[in-house]
Amino acid sequence: MTSSSDWLAAARAQWRWRGEDRPPFAVEPTHGQESVWDFPRPPRIALDTREVIVRWGTGENMREIARTRRAVRVLETSHPPSFYLPWDDVARSFLQPAPGESFCEWKGPARYWTLIDGERRLPRVAWSYPGPLAGAEALATCIAFYPAELDCRVDGAAVQPQPGGFYGGWITPELVGPFKGERGSEGW
Repeated sequence: MTSSSDWLAAARAQWRWRGEDRPPFAVEPTHGQESVWDFPRPPRIALDTREVIVRWGTGENMREIARTRRAVRVLETSHPPSFYLPWDDVARSFLQPAPGESFCEWKGPARYWTLIDGERRLPRVAWSYPGPLAGAEALATCIAFYPAELDCRVDGAAVQPQPGGFYGGWITPELVGPFKGERGSEGW
């Protein structure tokens, strides 16, 4: 039987691209742009002081779920950053625990959250790491949102969701890829 530390080491070792050099298919960033291929593995966790807003719904059903200038961005090779928002800046009354869990070889065990407003539900639209692995401790008091069905903004700019539906990265105007999740990205 393989120990959990052996499994973790093997999971971490599988990644070819680690931000040390860009693959030939990566878009070359211009002035003011960031390449996701320059992000490291293991991921870098960085404070982001831009205003981040998460809203759910439209018209009179629009609800502000979060607003902060204390977001934490997780920067991982080939991925648009995931934005983690401090629980203190989130309207927790809209969130309920969702079934299921997952495990990230860099961040640890994740739990999922559903947005609820009266009869409206948006299942498993958020996740958190309440007991993160070493190196990811800054995420313990935060939650992240999948942007596909929400209105997520960074300094007023609308966020595009990371392709593929599995990952929760936020594509902001300054990023260049290609991004993990696009067709053909299974091997990176």
